[in-house]
Amino acid sequence: MPAAAPAMSPVVAEKPRETAELESRENRENDESLWRPVLGLPCLLTVDLPLPNFKVADFLTLKSGSVLATNWRLAQDIPLRINGTLIAWAEFEGAGARLAVRVTELT
Repeated sequence: MPAAAPAMSPVVAEKPRETAELESRENRENDESLWRPVLGLPCLLTVDLPLPNFKVADFLTLKSGSVLATNWRLAQDIPLRINGTLIAWAEFEGAGARLAVRVTELT
């Protein structure tokens, strides 16, 4: 019985690194050129934080510096919307003397 020939693995040609980087850059530039006509359009970005049991009377007592209590857990992500459409989840973070949101997941 003849000996079996050793299995040959297929040769996969890899693109040179410079070529792959150039193609990646060209793809980004193409994507950006598609978006360019709408980049200046205004949109409404909202961070939704539910306040259960909040009443009109509570709203009327708000002043600059008021603090609102919520049942939302500190570590729980909050929805981030553009023009009412959910686009991401975010978390609150302090940025100096300001409150900021850090995007944690794009949808």
